[in-house]
Amino acid sequence: MAVVQKGAISFGLVYIPVSLYTATQDSDIGFNQLHKADLSRIRYKKVCAHCGKEVEAKDIVRGFEYAKDRYVVITDEEIEKIKTEKDRTITILSFTKKEEISPVYYDKAYHVVPQKGGGKALELLRRAMLETGRAALGKTVFGNSEKLLVILPQEDGMLIQTLLYQDDIKEIPVEYERPNVSEAELSIAEQLIHSMEEPFRPEQYKDEFQEKLRALIADKIAGKAVSAPKEERVGAVVDLMEALKASVKSVGAKRPPAKKPTKSAKTPKKKEA
Repeated sequence: MAVVQKGAISFGLVYIPVSLYTATQDSDIGFNQLHKADLSRIRYKKVCAHCGKEVEAKDIVRGFEYAKDRYVVITDEEIEKIKTEKDRTITILSFTKKEEISPVYYDKAYHVVPQKGGGKALELLRRAMLETGRAALGKTVFGNSEKLLVILPQEDGMLIQTLLYQDDIKEIPVEYERPNVSEAELSIAEQLIHSMEEPFRPEQYKDEFQEKLRALIADKIAGKAVSAPKEERVGAVVDLMEALKASVKSVGAKRPPAKKPTKSAKTPKKKEA
């Protein structure tokens, strides 16, 4: 796995050299665009607006339009040249509780791996953050923009999650009424939540629709007809309370009964001498 960025975490006067690796990947099936008439691939060409000729990637540069049809060219080397050591450093600004950061701000995740000489300091930071139940807010420059980020201690390492800025977040587009709920409804809803509670085990979840899609592709390759699965009809909720009660009953029926504690064998009494 290639290193995304090398730098350091600045923690007060402590300097921890680290490397960042992408923590996620896209596993979805990819499709190509084809011409409907003969199923040939659709190709996209980059063409110069002035001369009309196709342009190769090596002949394309980055430009900023500062006036109508007037550009200044900025190279990768020039962007790297203006970066200081501080720009390349992940500077911890403050510590906070993870739950205080709304999930809407989370963007991309990276594994944090110590470089030579940074292992002990990174482990100290991880342990201290776990013990105090805190995450760290920080900043660094990725590419040509400064990113807000959060450092998250894990049981088996450290993660960095880049965050969106407040300006990047859209407000709820439509206002909606929040009706009152009764104590009885709230109580049965809480009962349903507790009855469905279990630890998060990511390995037990998979993209079932991708499996259906792979089966569809296999059937098409084999020349089989595509058939739609039988729909499980879901009735409209007429009475909320009755629906909640039925849900609790349904979950209870699906879950295996709790195991009764086994009685330990009684130890025989010692005979008196």
